[in-house]
Amino acid sequence: MPDIVNTEQAQAWNGPEGTHWARHQDRWNAVNEGFNEPLLEAAAIAGAHRILDLGCGSGQTTRLAALRAPRGGALGLDLSGPMLAEARARAEREGVANVSFAQGDAQVHPFEPGAFDVAVSRFGVMFFADPVAAFGNIGRALRPGGRLAFVCPADATLNGGVAALASLRDLLPFGDLGRPGLPGMFSLAAPDRVRDVLTAAGFTGVTIDEVRADGTWGDGAEDAADFLLGTGPGGHLMRQADTASRAEARRTLTDQLRRHEAEDGTVRLPSTSWLVTAVRPAVPVERP
Repeated sequence: MPDIVNTEQAQAWNGPEGTHWARHQDRWNAVNEGFNEPLLEAAAIAGAHRILDLGCGSGQTTRLAALRAPRGGALGLDLSGPMLAEARARAEREGVANVSFAQGDAQVHPFEPGAFDVAVSRFGVMFFADPVAAFGNIGRALRPGGRLAFVCPADATLNGGVAALASLRDLLPFGDLGRPGLPGMFSLAAPDRVRDVLTAAGFTGVTIDEVRADGTWGDGAEDAADFLLGTGPGGHLMRQADTASRAEARRTLTDQLRRHEAEDGTVRLPSTSWLVTAVRPAVPVERP
């Protein structure tokens, strides 16, 4: 792997977590794909654009972006080898020829200056060790006037999966899932933090809009509970609990999720995120 500064995240996403996400890419896409259309519309991708997808995972957004730029193409960048292997395989199966994928750390990846017209990300920019440095590096990869668009979680209480897990506070050592300003899922949950980071990284024209979408978490309450408790924050909490607490947590969460079963049996939970856009200025902004 090329130079990595975000070593903790690299280790996580090339271990069991990355393997799980790669194996269950369709399930995670079902959770998050409601944000695809708002993100890609905000990115304003045109036919010949060169697109950079940050934290691309198994590449759904990379492929969708590439399809909007048939005379251009898209590069997906991620730390996770297992997910990138799935991204390449899926692009080949779907016949999306104008995509490529690279393993690397966006904070230090040696992008060619001005190589891209647009940079996008669906929940892939919250874990940077140094977000100002990372977005600065991304900005240099954009041509002057190039556009950045990404979605990131808003407050934890507005995230459907996290809110469901929060009902288990009396059974599992829930703790703190992350605070704005610290690396983690909710590091960019505060709009002022987003503006400060992007401005310090050299971007202008920052806009932050609220966007809501329902995610599909499973085929029935039991399936959704198993999924929520099997990886990520839920899996971490379950590994710290004793056998009795794990069993009670699973029963409690299943009962709660039954209230969210649709007529077809699927469990759908609402989430709220920030849709952020910004521009690399045509003329560099001078800082005092």
